[in-house]
Amino acid sequence: MEQAQAAVVLASIGAGLAVIGAGLGIGRIGGSAMDAIARQPEAAGKIQLAMIISAALIEGVALFAVVVALITK
Repeated sequence: MEQAQAAVVLASIGAGLAVIGAGLGIGRIGGSAMDAIARQPEAAGKIQLAMIISAALIEGVALFAVVVALITK
């Protein structure tokens, strides 16, 4: 395998790991938020806002990781 091909494969693996990590993180946030809302329905608005902000931050970091992985090949 040439060095350029190895770089593309490793960049793809890095981007895939970033996406998998983001998916697991956002899924965990969503599940925890649903548990919290089930326990305290009156706080649903605050919990939902915190969940959306956290998911957006994780998504931003994941996008940055994918871009860095694909640029540095």
